[in-house]
Amino acid sequence: MDHITKLRVGKNTIGIRGLKEALAEAAELFDGKPDTTAGKILLKELSAKNYIAPSAASTYEKAFHRAYLRHIGAPEDDALPAGLVEIKVLGPGCPRCERLERWVITVMTETGIEADLDHVRDLKEIASYGVMGTPALIINREVKAVGKVPSKATLTAWLTEAVAGR
Repeated sequence: MDHITKLRVGKNTIGIRGLKEALAEAAELFDGKPDTTAGKILLKELSAKNYIAPSAASTYEKAFHRAYLRHIGAPEDDALPAGLVEIKVLGPGCPRCERLERWVITVMTETGIEADLDHVRDLKEIASYGVMGTPALIINREVKAVGKVPSKATLTAWLTEAVAGR
């Protein structure tokens, strides 16, 4: 059975069936090296398992290429889309991890900040971010906290700063 993995495609987060498996195959095919055609090959393979509108194909291709680079540990070559605040809570689902996610949602609600929030629970995926403890908080690809739950005031300051920096 194919896993469904969340992936940022343009300004949206989409569930992609079979992405992890396809990335592993692509890494083997390209011998773990960056390749400009990886996105195109992944698009072709994943289109068989996921509906991808023809008008959105180039956006998906870029997202798949970005995912491939992340998978092999190569630096990503693109910036976040303007106006997007991307938040990742890293943690397997322990009470502190769940509290951090709830507090982030509370701060977003209280401040009216819109963001793409993802709670990463898979231990291998958490390890790929290079953090050595959980819960961890990443805002716009910058690690903000590891091993602790920041106060709501600190979360508010970080999210406000992230919005202002966009």
